[in-house]
Amino acid sequence: MTIPTKGRPRTFKLRIHQRGPKGLILKRIQFTLVNRDQVFNLAFGDKDTVTGDIDDLSVSNNGDSEKVLATVVGAVYAFCDRHPVAWIYASGVPVHGQDFIKSA
Repeated sequence: MTIPTKGRPRTFKLRIHQRGPKGLILKRIQFTLVNRDQVFNLAFGDKDTVTGDIDDLSVSNNGDSEKVLATVVGAVYAFCDRHPVAWIYASGVPVHGQDFIKSA
């Protein structure tokens, strides 16, 4: 489930509450405007409980990675509906995520 939170002019954030065998894990999706041509960087990962930042290197292994990935894709669609001229840039798959993506 996604819950919209702060929406500053250049940054749009969503929070995900992931429930699984390891309990509740907070994740975050963030779209950040990187230039005037409506290019946004997509960041995703666990919410660092100390800093509040996105930790895109953590591995939660909570048993629902396909559901979480589908939620991220849904967030991209919702973002594009609200920002139809935006371009979204995403890169940097950590090594531990490559096997999951190859099998999808």
